[in-house]
Amino acid sequence: MPIDRLAPELDRLISVDQEIEVLGSGYGTAEGPIWFKEEGYLLFSDIRGSKRWKWSPSEGVTLFLESTNGANGLTRDIQGRLIACEHESGRVRRYEPDGTETVIAYSYRGKRLNRPNDVVVKSDGSIYFTNPGAPDPALELDYSGVYRVAPDLGSITLIAGDFVFPNGLAFSPDESILYIDDYRRGHIRAFDVQPNGTLALATSRIFIQTRDVLDQRADSPDGMKVDSEGNVYCTGPNGVWIIDPSGKHLGTIPTEDASTNVAWGGDDWKTLFITTRTIMGRVTVKVPGIPVPQ
Repeated sequence: MPIDRLAPELDRLISVDQEIEVLGSGYGTAEGPIWFKEEGYLLFSDIRGSKRWKWSPSEGVTLFLESTNGANGLTRDIQGRLIACEHESGRVRRYEPDGTETVIAYSYRGKRLNRPNDVVVKSDGSIYFTNPGAPDPALELDYSGVYRVAPDLGSITLIAGDFVFPNGLAFSPDESILYIDDYRRGHIRAFDVQPNGTLALATSRIFIQTRDVLDQRADSPDGMKVDSEGNVYCTGPNGVWIIDPSGKHLGTIPTEDASTNVAWGGDDWKTLFITTRTIMGRVTVKVPGIPVPQ
């Protein structure tokens, strides 16, 4: 399926005559791809299989870790260490290169987190993650929130608590804006980031409505990333939406199954890795993504 061009501006971002190159398939729910440039490989999650997979050009897909506590979103901190959101344990965990583990977050004000979903790291080392799951009587927190963990891990702050299902999140290139999508409401919101790393809640605005309120099935936003020019790439049931910094939908990379997340990679950061519920693949873009870590 070729890329669906909705506006001519799309042509400077991606060639529309390409299709997704499938690199791996057969997963329960593939998620959270993250690129390790210095070693040339990608890690990604299989939530239902509770496994972490590794892809490299020389070896293809190989098993990296079993029993990941249903890990979902993955990222790297400014030191390059892996950070994972775990559904089953309700924790955000960090992995050292030698395998040593550190729990970054597991509770807020004495109550266990719900099901941490996705995570990003700001260039100052602070960690932001989404925590959906409410309402659920089995969970201790009765709301879904977005949190910030201080660079020294000494404090955790609720920075937004009015989401129904906060999912993907990503910073603008200069980190002045944090985009957070709400899977249930079918939109992406934008917030100005204050000097202390919290959000100016009064600046909250709808960046784009990805789903018609009358169609509860189509285009609920999931994982997302931002390129070096501020264009947003957001996954959902019908594929990956490409959105310019003004909120204009330029086109869609179609996927046969619901797309779940994306990651920048390759030597020049012009490879867009895409996960869906069952496959992991890639396309090539013309504008590089934001490197992780920065």
